[in-house]
Amino acid sequence: MIRRTAVRSLAAALVLTSAYVAGLGAADPNNPTGGKGLILVDKRGHYVRFFDPKTDKELSAFPTGQGAAHDLAISPDLKTAYIPVYGDGVYNRNPNPGQSILIVDLGAQKLAGMIDIAPYQAPHGIQTDARGKLYVVCDISKKLLVIDPVARKIESVIDVEGTGHWLAVLPDASKAYVSNQSGQEFISIVDLKTRKMIGKVPAAGGARGIVASSDGQRVFAIQGQAPYVIVIDPASDTIVDRIELQGHTEAGYKLRLSLDGRTLLVCSGIGGMDSYINMLDVGDLHGKQQVLRAGKSSMGFAFAPDGQTALVLNDGDGTVTVIDLKSKSVRNTFKGGTGIETASYY
Repeated sequence: MIRRTAVRSLAAALVLTSAYVAGLGAADPNNPTGGKGLILVDKRGHYVRFFDPKTDKELSAFPTGQGAAHDLAISPDLKTAYIPVYGDGVYNRNPNPGQSILIVDLGAQKLAGMIDIAPYQAPHGIQTDARGKLYVVCDISKKLLVIDPVARKIESVIDVEGTGHWLAVLPDASKAYVSNQSGQEFISIVDLKTRKMIGKVPAAGGARGIVASSDGQRVFAIQGQAPYVIVIDPASDTIVDRIELQGHTEAGYKLRLSLDGRTLLVCSGIGGMDSYINMLDVGDLHGKQQVLRAGKSSMGFAFAPDGQTALVLNDGDGTVTVIDLKSKSVRNTFKGGTGIETASYY
């Protein structure tokens, strides 16, 4: 049953990919791409950097100020980036938490403003929906914020009962899944229509990275400290599969689905270690995985509009590893800054 469901999900993902090619950004606002530019969040360098998407050469940059910027969301029209300022620390050790979200004009490659989220602290994971609404989790405050970016106002504050660090919003914006790390062994389920937490998905050891498929049929999450990915069915909010990462024993950290929905990329290895990148075939999740090496402490992914190029963002050494999805090999590596948390083509 699980294999047949995976095949149906893959077929739906391919239909969505056709829509994506016809109009960039149409399929899933939280998996954007485009040929105009490439934005990198240099967390350790306290900079936002812009690169040429074809040559991988830096074009411009600006400082983010006090407190490190971490995650990233791109507006559905690919004109604006929203970047939470997390603070000067890391998860569970953030003595001076941030309380703002940077607004970046992608065309001008400049800071265009800021959204003040006080009194809520440590905004990190950020997602958007097709209307451009923002969803941001604040781990210290244990809240999910719903924000109108045009008015620059918080619309709703939702208690998620855990220190949510990342989240996955379904493409239809009906629900959000918030991953809670150490100490809370569950993923919070939030109904975005009623804007209330409605349940929990058990996650032994807590959860790290989390992502929804572009067809909305599955949510993939990293399970705590173990080398496993759990698969959630949003229709029932139950775990329907558990996939072991092959080729190493490191716990996974972040994960992302390719634009066509065929490949699930998982990075593992944190704390200054060289990273492992597992490439899983979504149509055969229990099949053989290709395992590549990236830079130190990989933390994120981005996908070029050609559908065949993936970037791995390395926080530990500031490099960017370029992966060819077709040959499943490392094509290139370039310097992106001091320590890159995330990035996106637009």
